Amino acid sequence: MKMKKIIIVFLFTVGVTNAQDVIFSQNFLVPETLSSSFTGATKSSKVGTLHRSQWRNYGLKINSNYVYFDTWFEGYRSGLGFSFINHEESGSNYNFNKINLNYSVAFQISDSWFFRPSISAGFGMKSYGFQNILLEDQINANSNIINTSSIDPVLLQNRRSFFDFSSSILFNNDDSWIGITLRHLNKPNISLTANGNVPLDVFLSIHTKYYLPILENNPTWFTNKSKIYFLSNFMMQGSTNRLDIGMQYIFDDQFSFGIVAATNPMKNVDENPFISSISSFVGIKWQGFRFGYSYDFNTSKIINTGGIHEFSVGYDFEVNIRLLDRYKCVSYF
Repeated sequence: MKMKKIIIVFLFTVGVTNAQDVIFSQNFLVPETLSSSFTGATKSSKVGTLHRSQWRNYGLKINSNYVYFDTWFEGYRSGLGFSFINHEESGSNYNFNKINLNYSVAFQISDSWFFRPSISAGFGMKSYGFQNILLEDQINANSNIINTSSIDPVLLQNRRSFFDFSSSILFNNDDSWIGITLRHLNKPNISLTANGNVPLDVFLSIHTKYYLPILENNPTWFTNKSKIYFLSNFMMQGSTNRLDIGMQYIFDDQFSFGIVAATNPMKNVDENPFISSISSFVGIKWQGFRFGYSYDFNTSKIINTGGIHEFSVGYDFEVNIRLLDRYKCVSYF
């Protein structure tokens, strides 16, 4: 029984290693979760938070939280800010925290296109609740005594900390953008064994938001205030991959809703469906605030998970510098 418990924990550890990065459903409403190139993108200061809750009907509840703040320095054409992420799982007492310092700079490369490279440096810490696991040499069957220490070679550490470096680029005009993000460029060691070496795989994301001018052929009061976008985000980390594709509708830059399908373009497991989940999201702007909610419908064989809920709130500080056109980033919402 004890060995079975150890095996389960190790399998779970491997699963978390391969899926270290949290993927938020509202990444097009809160694009700071996609790329550090959005640091200072509104040419003012902004702050926000996002909460993600999943598998609520299972014993293994998973919660993720994201907080960000950034500002813009017009004299240097640069954005500076920080972000913080927390991820915890109730079943294993797994807890992950990381804080990042983000810096971006903007260049105008043509009459309508801009280029925004960025770098991000972070410090992360992950921990497990291994204190309740018994290893074989701790059990003395003859005297019915449980030893408090072990010399087992797979004895695990409860905590691991590491430094992490990432980089992003973003191209945009007034209507659309495309970006590339590479995380964990230094492949930090996240092993929980004393002398282990488990490098964290590089995470690649190629994300696009493309304006579709399909409503411009019939100009009316309604269509003049409406915009439709095509959304896509391809992600790869180690042997896992995912492609999110969807659509978003925005009215008067005050109300937004959309739908995105998460797909497996290069299926590594035959049993996995091509579409693993469908996410719907809605956003509202009000007096500088941005509110968002999303719900994910699971389409795989795992049933009755309770779905995935996300809530976000942000605030954009209005200052006159936002009226400047130079180095403007596309409005996102």
